[in-house]
Amino acid sequence: MKIISYNVNGIRAALKKEFISWLIKADPDVICLQEIKANKEQLDVNIFAEAGYTYNYWYSAQKKGYSGVAILSKTEPDHIEYGTGIEYMDFEGRMIRADFNGVSVMSLYLPSGTNVERISHKLKFMDDFQEYINGLKKEYPNLVILGDYNICHKAIDIHDPVRNKKVSGFLPEEREWIGNFIDSGFIDSFRHFNSEPDNYSWWSYRANARANNKGWRLDYGMVAKPLEDKLVRAVILSEAKHSDHCPIMVELDV
Repeated sequence: MKIISYNVNGIRAALKKEFISWLIKADPDVICLQEIKANKEQLDVNIFAEAGYTYNYWYSAQKKGYSGVAILSKTEPDHIEYGTGIEYMDFEGRMIRADFNGVSVMSLYLPSGTNVERISHKLKFMDDFQEYINGLKKEYPNLVILGDYNICHKAIDIHDPVRNKKVSGFLPEEREWIGNFIDSGFIDSFRHFNSEPDNYSWWSYRANARANNKGWRLDYGMVAKPLEDKLVRAVILSEAKHSDHCPIMVELDV
């Protein structure tokens, strides 16, 4: 089971950059999208079906052109869950989950902390999300939570840890939270296979950051511990350039 996660920073913009031809070549079984910035009715979903993703599910924010997540699949899921049932989270369209034969795949878009108010919102969201997942994994132990967590876990995950130590995305409390999240029963699948530095999934559009690989690793494939022996590989697909993020991939033998 090959699963890709990709913050596309606007699916309509990505489509204009040959996203579909890339998707056909990448050939995942399931792709989780974040920051789609569109409603389903604004898209010609037939193009996804023609690419092999007959089953596509969209969960948009109430605010037009903002946030939103999606899951595209070659095979029909057993169940789709839109949101969490927590109103303020679901208002921004940040979680959708698809269940496939005992494996539950979530596309997640955690908030960013662009100002003091949003940092406070993000910290509350993270705490409430942890509580939600603690309950969910009792029913669905084989969880795979992929997406843009908007946090770099360790110094190895960011190009300049010293200068960014007071910037949201690398604040001590954010880093502590993601460490605790992993310790609650998840595997950071990329780091399970790769301990090398200079591996990032997001680059600022400023100062030629991507060309100079001055990036942040914000995107994760968190795999529940019961699936550890099913992990085959996890990679960052940095060659894909439809967004300020690049996709990540997790492969499971299930």
